[in-house]
Amino acid sequence: MVRNTLDSETRLSATEATLRALFLRGLDGDAAAYREFLQKLSAHLRAFLARRLFGWPDEVEDLVQECLLAMHNQRHTYQSDQPLTAWVHAIARYKMIDLLRAKSSREALHDPLDDDLEVFADSATEASDARRDLEGLLKTLPERQRLPIVHVKLEGLTVAETAGLTGMSESAVKVGIHRGLKALAARIRSKTQ
Repeated sequence: MVRNTLDSETRLSATEATLRALFLRGLDGDAAAYREFLQKLSAHLRAFLARRLFGWPDEVEDLVQECLLAMHNQRHTYQSDQPLTAWVHAIARYKMIDLLRAKSSREALHDPLDDDLEVFADSATEASDARRDLEGLLKTLPERQRLPIVHVKLEGLTVAETAGLTGMSESAVKVGIHRGLKALAARIRSKTQ
């Protein structure tokens, strides 16, 4: 645990040194250094925000852009005797708090859905009907097409795993999937016409 903390601190101090040097050179007019600073800072912010906003990748990207813009606009407020990452993280935290406030106020406008609504009952029935229809369609396929579709597309096995399980070659599994899906599509089209 101590080693992980030390590694983390070493990484942070190396990041601090690199970002700070590039930023200061950028403030002095070095456009290439400033561009490199923005690229490295984007990656740093993305990781920083992704850890805090897990499950919201779109918001992370939007926040990274907002932070970069805010930092660019407020670059004159940075005090060169202070750690740059502290300044960066403070701006990122304020932007994140603004996002969370906006989200919570929007969420307060939504009414919760009850699980016993008729809509959910219909969708459960429709799902079981669809599953039964799919099973019926799959039974019409020859085994060399049906098994690859079931194992790869429905169970999520890899082509290699399916080949080992069925005794077919990997290319035969791929061909079986392709031909089987094509046959299923044709059967579905003929039923809907």
